Amino acid sequence: MSGDVTLPAQSWLERVTVWLAVIAAAAMLFLVILISVGVILRYAFNVPVLGLNEINQLAALTLVMAALPYCTAKSGHVGVDVFDNAIGRVGRFIGDIGSRLLSGFVLSVLAQRAILKALDAREFSDTTNMLSLPIWPFYGILAFGITLCVIVMAAQCVTIIRAGGR
Repeated sequence: MSGDVTLPAQSWLERVTVWLAVIAAAAMLFLVILISVGVILRYAFNVPVLGLNEINQLAALTLVMAALPYCTAKSGHVGVDVFDNAIGRVGRFIGDIGSRLLSGFVLSVLAQRAILKALDAREFSDTTNMLSLPIWPFYGILAFGITLCVIVMAAQCVTIIRAGGR
């Protein structure tokens, strides 16, 4: 798959994905600091931080879901173009559209499930085991990141169709 489809510059979608990438970078920095402090406290001072794994998991979820739409918008996912020359321009066109439609469908189902889980978690006041942090906002982050990724893929499909397989 050729896959080099970027969003139009200065579109609202590009601005949102860039802001989410900034949030992802902040989450990454937070994780690096948190894990470093946790390791130092555990091994240098024999003082483990309780609940550190929960915080790491929730921060990692935020990192991945904030980075996913940006990575998709910039065509940053790993792609293999082994068959590009063999399938030609039409095959690449079909592959580019087909892969985005299939991925968009699967991600849409996952987003729907995440929204339902967020609503359930909020209704039943679900929390993490050790720190009792509410988990519904993180299902919301999951749903938002996936939904924005699907919107990016739809915009890329429109761009690919307008380009006519060039």
